[in-house]
Amino acid sequence: MESERSRPLRRVKTAARDLFTEPLAWDQVASGDGPVELEIGSGKGLFLLEAAAQRPQHRFVGIELAAKFAHGAADRLAKRNLTNASMLRGDAQKFLAQVVPDRSLVAVHVYFPDPWWRNKHKKRRVLNEQVLQDIERSLIPGGQLHFWTDVLDYYEHICAQLMDTTKLAGPRYVPQREAEHSMDYTTHFERRARTHGQPVYRALFVKPD
Repeated sequence: MESERSRPLRRVKTAARDLFTEPLAWDQVASGDGPVELEIGSGKGLFLLEAAAQRPQHRFVGIELAAKFAHGAADRLAKRNLTNASMLRGDAQKFLAQVVPDRSLVAVHVYFPDPWWRNKHKKRRVLNEQVLQDIERSLIPGGQLHFWTDVLDYYEHICAQLMDTTKLAGPRYVPQREAEHSMDYTTHFERRARTHGQPVYRALFVKPD
């Protein structure tokens, strides 16, 4: 049986812009008018697809480390002709630190990041103290950080870090919205968690004016 690793990647007509091979400046990433929202770890791109369609006056940027997911999400955005959203393949930590300017984002979205439980793997976590501070720096006054996870310990850890190392106000309660159809979820991870009866922990943090 052919292994998952040996299978070729699904061909896509529109690929994500790869920051590893094509470093970009901020004005190349978020060109045009309108408020900008950033999603860190976009996965298959369900959030970007729905949010870009619902808020056409906003610009959306997604960044994903896994090439397969990043290119697939870019292709789905192109097929929906969602020109107000762009998909990047790259390292979100470096992108925030080196590319995203101060007070340039109205919202940052981080949904179901890998908690990397083992101590030797914790350095792989996308959310660390520096990233949280870069998120705070990049938000405009009144800008929002949306953080969701299905792991209670990780939720408490990140919320505590945000309260200890940033001036973002929160966590604020985010009510669960009832799904109207089988794909009416913010991300595929939320869909999987809720269809299996698992709780989802949601936090909203806001940058003070």
